[in-house]
Amino acid sequence: MKQKRVEARAFGLRAETIAALFLRAKFYTILARNYSIREGEVDVIAKRANTIAFVEVKARPTLDEAAISITREKRRRLSRAARHWLAVNPWAANHILRGDAVFIAPGKLPRHVEGAVELDMG
Repeated sequence: MKQKRVEARAFGLRAETIAALFLRAKFYTILARNYSIREGEVDVIAKRANTIAFVEVKARPTLDEAAISITREKRRRLSRAARHWLAVNPWAANHILRGDAVFIAPGKLPRHVEGAVELDMG
């Protein structure tokens, strides 16, 4: 079981690297990767112009499977981590805050969906 967990983690890190490179190609600046607190995690935090994107990366066999894999609990955990990041980075408070997703599937270009994840910043 431990080996499967190690392989899954490595697969996820590769997907996050692909997503970060894809976002950089779209002129985003990567502010953080794997921003984690006990209550949640953001895979990539990126900035372009006056927008801060809290990005969930999902890798699945198909882009459609990746797109439907963001659960309500994942949204909650992403929002908690985004709120924490914002609290320790108050300079970003006057930016547009958005929950994005990048979907990864073998043999396909990544799919970046702006506003794919509704953030609860309250």
